[in-house]
Amino acid sequence: MPNSDTQNLDTSFSPAPEEYSILKSAPNKEFSDILYLCAHSCGAQNAALMIVEKGKSWVKTTYGLSKEEVPKEDVFWRATYQQKGVLAIKDINKDERFQEVQNPWISSFIGVPLVTKNGDTLGIIGVFNEKQIELSEPQIKSLHILAKQVINLVTFIKQNNQYLRVQHQLEQKYRDLEKFASVVSHDLKSPLANIISLTDLLREENQGNFNDDTREYINYLSQASHSLRSYVDGLLIFYRTEHLLDKEEEDFELEGFFKQLTNLYTVNPKVIISYPTRGRLEQVNKSALSQIFMNLISNAIKYNYKEVCHVDIRFEPGENYYHFEVKDNGNGIPSDKFQEIFELFTTLDQNDREGNPGSGIGLATVKKLLEHMGGDIKISSEPGIGSNFKFKIKRSC
Repeated sequence: MPNSDTQNLDTSFSPAPEEYSILKSAPNKEFSDILYLCAHSCGAQNAALMIVEKGKSWVKTTYGLSKEEVPKEDVFWRATYQQKGVLAIKDINKDERFQEVQNPWISSFIGVPLVTKNGDTLGIIGVFNEKQIELSEPQIKSLHILAKQVINLVTFIKQNNQYLRVQHQLEQKYRDLEKFASVVSHDLKSPLANIISLTDLLREENQGNFNDDTREYINYLSQASHSLRSYVDGLLIFYRTEHLLDKEEEDFELEGFFKQLTNLYTVNPKVIISYPTRGRLEQVNKSALSQIFMNLISNAIKYNYKEVCHVDIRFEPGENYYHFEVKDNGNGIPSDKFQEIFELFTTLDQNDREGNPGSGIGLATVKKLLEHMGGDIKISSEPGIGSNFKFKIKRSC
């Protein structure tokens, strides 16, 4: 018996090269399992998956025998191709096509072609047995089904490879965009700071020297500069959320977490924030959760024209999620805007307490972080009364 793994074959098909690459690199286990079913469905001892590439054949995997023991005579594969279906030879010694075969241990041969949906033939499944086998119609049907499973497996791997390539391209584009946003935002911060400082200095040193139009122009310049800085800061935060999500999860008490967080805002005596003093979170991304609350609390304060800003934070542990609420007495949000406000760069065309327009980045960042943390957010609000943002994050245990 020849021991070479390749033989020249007279074939006319030319499948896509990716299928061959998949067959060469994919693990043998799944294909071996199909060969096992092929052999046992026929009551045979051995089976092999033979691939034919550019006129040469090679063995992908086998059942019941080694690759070296697979018969390499071209007649097995040629006869299968000519059959264009399941080829069942009860006794190869009585078939003139197999006269040149010198394999005394083979009496019966069954060949099943592997044909893709495009009509390309990748190779065959060969079933060998020492004793004669006569196939029934159910057995032939089973072999057709198992051959399709080989093709389906290759197709699945191909589609998965395509998905991984697209995913890699998107990840690279996102990294490029993130880098671009970071560089541009960083480069803008310094001249913006100079513009804001010089504008404020110009206004202070020339009080009483400007007419009404000049003062209005100065105010417009200051407002536009602060608005642009808000966009720049928001963009940096939005694109840094990926880095926040890379932070390790940890256990922490809510009282200490909220105390440290709210100290950033309660320096102003007109800002009152209440929060839970009991509760513990386990295996939660603390940095990401901090950013979520910072955005929600900042919005609750900025978009609140009342004399005193109230923010009430509540917590409720659930079986599968941690539930939070951030309730304020701010300006409120129209119900027809509940979905839009979570879209990037979408604003309500309202200025904050300082007269600056919003950037439409904060709530988009909140939604992005929550989706990555296995949660979601909902809102109930009444204009002039306040808003209540309810969100949840998935528990890991």
